[in-house]
Amino acid sequence: MSDPTDPTGPTDPTGPADTTGPAGAPGGPRPEPLRFFGTTWVDHDGGYGLRRAGVAAGSLAAAAAGAFVLRFAYEGLAIARVGGFVNGLMIVMFAVCTALAFQRTWEGFGRRPADPAREDALRSLKAIGFVGSLLAYFVRSLFEAPGEKLVRAEYETARARYEKRRTTRAGNPAARRKRPRR
Repeated sequence: MSDPTDPTGPTDPTGPADTTGPAGAPGGPRPEPLRFFGTTWVDHDGGYGLRRAGVAAGSLAAAAAGAFVLRFAYEGLAIARVGGFVNGLMIVMFAVCTALAFQRTWEGFGRRPADPAREDALRSLKAIGFVGSLLAYFVRSLFEAPGEKLVRAEYETARARYEKRRTTRAGNPAARRKRPRR
């Protein structure tokens, strides 16, 4: 059995669960933790700014290292003298996959995937265009924690729903006095 308070556990794609609040108070939705940020995105505390800077620097460095590795792969083809067609095909393939990976990753920051099976099918394309995914992560981390806008909207919606349910309750129905029928 999994621990519901474990921040590394699976997340519900429909939104945050109604278990405990951010301060551990009973009741209310719990914010969904983000990779590298946990729940520091809620109040922008706990080193949030430093984490964002670290994520931006790390993703940019990883993208540069990935581009360097791709250059070695291209030089390997040049040494093998496979021909101009194969060299051009490789360049076009990596450029298209990088652009598609950037687009898919960027869209993933704003909305949940409508078809998770399709996202799984595109996983190999995103792996080939990993530089695009890393660049999308870098650009997004300049403005906010990647994915923060989406989970913040879900969290605020869940909080509003919880507060509405909580304030409209009339108390314990068993403790009410029965009214005499007329």
